[in-house]
Amino acid sequence: MLRGLHAAGAGMIAQQRRQEMLTNNLSNVNTPGFKADQASLRTFPNMLISAMGTDHARSHGTNRVGELATGVYMQEQTPKFNQGDMQETGNNTDIAILQGRVPQDEETGQNAVLLFETLNSDGDLRYTRNGSLTIDSEGFLTSSQGYYILAADGEPVNVQNETIRVNSDGEIFSAEDELLGQINVAVISDPEQLVKEGNGLLRYDGENDTPSAIDNDDVSYQLQQGFVEKSTVDASQTMTEMMSALRSFEANQKVLQAYDQSMERAVNDIGRLR
Repeated sequence: MLRGLHAAGAGMIAQQRRQEMLTNNLSNVNTPGFKADQASLRTFPNMLISAMGTDHARSHGTNRVGELATGVYMQEQTPKFNQGDMQETGNNTDIAILQGRVPQDEETGQNAVLLFETLNSDGDLRYTRNGSLTIDSEGFLTSSQGYYILAADGEPVNVQNETIRVNSDGEIFSAEDELLGQINVAVISDPEQLVKEGNGLLRYDGENDTPSAIDNDDVSYQLQQGFVEKSTVDASQTMTEMMSALRSFEANQKVLQAYDQSMERAVNDIGRLR
């Protein structure tokens, strides 16, 4: 009976975590460049049940009774790095990555992903797909949270003001057609090693290098000025999945209540029998 309690409780925890993930997806439906997370639910290993202290082994030739499921858990949540739709804004500092041909991992079949390089508040290298950029008081091109966007040389890009022109290769020109720099686009060959840190930033924990997409024959892309990449969250599908998670949570909750009532009767009623 206690094993049933654990299985139902594990199911409730898994669906609660899935609901939290879906809620976060839905709250970022209008966040440029946001990649929706997807959950992977797994079952705990089944337990083998054996008969002990009975005649089962002598009558059946074995003491094995069967298997017992021990519940489920949410193993991981991973972002889906598919290309989002483009939305025109008309702002000179809005830049979207239109991803074309990218390398594919031969073993996993996973496509590489293209990302802007930036620095977080501690000065560490991070990545983002959010192209809703701005210019700080010193004239540097930054993310909407104020993080420097890096150029091909690994340094922040100083564009001076918003009267800039950005071509499809990411080269930035002033109003006088002076080349101010080129926005770097990093190639992440193993997207599963990217970890979300909030504020649209991703940390790369992989061991492989992150080459640039600039002058890379294995990569094709375009940077679109005046556009942002929309979130990949499907609001209607997310709402449907949230309802499904809620129903699964309630079903496990009813099982848990049934076990609780049975245990209450066992303690209060059976204990009074003589």
